[in-house]
Amino acid sequence: MGSLKFLPAFILLFTALRLHASGDTVLHATMQQMHKGSFSNFYADNLGNVYLITANNQVKKYSDKGDSVGLFNDVRRYGDIWSMDVTNPLRIIVYYKDFTTALVLDRFLNTRNVIDLRNAGITQVKAVAQSYDNNIWVYDELDNKIKKIDEQGKLVFESVDFRLLFDDAVMPDKIIDYNRALYLYDKNNGWYLFDYYGAFQKKLPYTNWKDVQVADNFLSGYQNNQLISLPLNNFAADATALRTSIDITTALKAQYQNGRLYVLNAAGLTIYSLQ
Repeated sequence: MGSLKFLPAFILLFTALRLHASGDTVLHATMQQMHKGSFSNFYADNLGNVYLITANNQVKKYSDKGDSVGLFNDVRRYGDIWSMDVTNPLRIIVYYKDFTTALVLDRFLNTRNVIDLRNAGITQVKAVAQSYDNNIWVYDELDNKIKKIDEQGKLVFESVDFRLLFDDAVMPDKIIDYNRALYLYDKNNGWYLFDYYGAFQKKLPYTNWKDVQVADNFLSGYQNNQLISLPLNNFAADATALRTSIDITTALKAQYQNGRLYVLNAAGLTIYSLQ
């Protein structure tokens, strides 16, 4: 196993996943950074920046070197932050479910725009994502449709009613726009894959994954004490699991990204490299 450490991070993870399927390996995690404090959530972008949400809804941004590089402190108007989308580090989406309102922030965490989804007649949403064309995807839970909203809050696109497509009641926890395709995840039903025009492509019945993401051409998440991954180019394969030397059973959130393992617990966020 010593030769694995010379492989790129993505290849390393994939190799370890396949080996673990045969019970051969556990990856060793080495701590790189520790951000101490009480945080309710975190997000990591593709440049290695992390965004930590505090108990009072501040957002603290740290660079990949661990330096403080930004602070979002507008905590009084919209209540608790429900989710963030940092897939585009230059255009960050902060979503407030109680007010059905999305804020668009620049890379310095300054507010660039406020989008009230109620202007488009949308009042019940928990899954929000930014699109590659600088609009916003939402799942309207009352209409049971995927919808795209522009920065003025106007409806640009809507799918057919999901009740006409699926026997099960679909209630996505997350929407992800990746490589001009849409991925919806419902923890009770699994993954739903759509093309960029909202046409249904495939369902993958992997349920109860936590903190799902689509990155490096993998669907991933975690469950119990294992990171789980499935390659986008082979949905016929079984999802494979990776165990690390770090116990993530009680983690508030854990994810693998940018060659790093991020683990949030009551003491703060710890960032590890894997070998």
